Amino acid sequence: MYKINCLNPIAQVGLKNFSSQYEITPDVKAAEGVLVRSASMHEMELPEKLLAVARAGAGVNNIPLDKCAEQGVVVFNTPGANANGVKELVIAGMLLAARDVVGGIEWVKASRENEDIAKAAEKEKKNFAGREIMGKKLGVIGLGAIGVKVANAAVALDMEVYGYDPYLSVNAAWSLSRAVHHVTNVDDIYEQCDYITIHVPLMDATKGMINGAAIEKMKDGVILLNFARDLLANEKDVLAGLESGRIARYVSDFPNPTTAGQKGCIVIPHLGASTEESEDNCAVMAVQELMDYLENGNIRNSVNYPACDMGICTTIGRVAIFHKNIANMITKFTAEFGEKGINISNMTNKSRGEVAYTMLDVEEPPTAEMVQALEQIPGVFRVRIVKG
Repeated sequence: MYKINCLNPIAQVGLKNFSSQYEITPDVKAAEGVLVRSASMHEMELPEKLLAVARAGAGVNNIPLDKCAEQGVVVFNTPGANANGVKELVIAGMLLAARDVVGGIEWVKASRENEDIAKAAEKEKKNFAGREIMGKKLGVIGLGAIGVKVANAAVALDMEVYGYDPYLSVNAAWSLSRAVHHVTNVDDIYEQCDYITIHVPLMDATKGMINGAAIEKMKDGVILLNFARDLLANEKDVLAGLESGRIARYVSDFPNPTTAGQKGCIVIPHLGASTEESEDNCAVMAVQELMDYLENGNIRNSVNYPACDMGICTTIGRVAIFHKNIANMITKFTAEFGEKGINISNMTNKSRGEVAYTMLDVEEPPTAEMVQALEQIPGVFRVRIVKG
């Protein structure tokens, strides 16, 4: 029986996918698997039994990835599960920035006591007039699951779309509309586009990438949209750009004291993935990833370990080893099995940066003695019997 703890409420449509082999427990210390959304795990002591964490969403800033990797705890996320919800809000953000719909609505609320409101509106509406997005140039920085959907939707709205992503995946390339202009220098987007939307992960290399230097290259009156992470933009530089007129509007899905209520800022209370459909999709995907890992050792959509899939185990035993990505580890593993006369029928090894993951299907049940011998090899973080 696998025990699962939910650090946040998880949609029932996902939880109901757990088979009778699983039990939801309120005691995180007893859990082999954890499902989480926004709860911070950085100050949390990882339970000794914990094998995996599945984030029902894309961002994993709330999870100590390196700490988990060193303890052989696989961290999953659910890329693409909420992409449509975010895409739709990005398109809404463009429309809100292009036409002062919010200002118009607020004027109507303030004028609700005016019996001649309809006549007054005809005179007042010029203050809220805007521009159409058809024919405008949109730059999409980051062509992952969300960026591709935004780019394709903008093409359908008759915008001229430019996409930048130096790490464009094969799947993303196949999904991307042929009408999107793929540029190899992000400066082309800064210099040419009327609208710029950013969809990249937050890393040291991307933190603050929308800064004064980048803004200086942009067209006057550019509209910036940030539905990825607020720290991707140096928002003090953004406010300076708004003050100078270089930026016409800044649309963000991340409320904070820097931009909330500031002139030219349209700040949404982090609603990008807050749809019933997105939450359901993320929950289902997270549960599926967790089950496949716990039952078969397969890793799909991990952010701290490499992807690895050996399918359903059909042999009598399967052993999973988490270790440093250094030379001669495979030789040492196979030597231990060889010394004990255990035949390896199938094996795979994958690496990701400084860590690696090895799975071995064996023709005899793995023993506690075997696990202990493998754990004593320098560089091994954890050994797990998946089946045996």
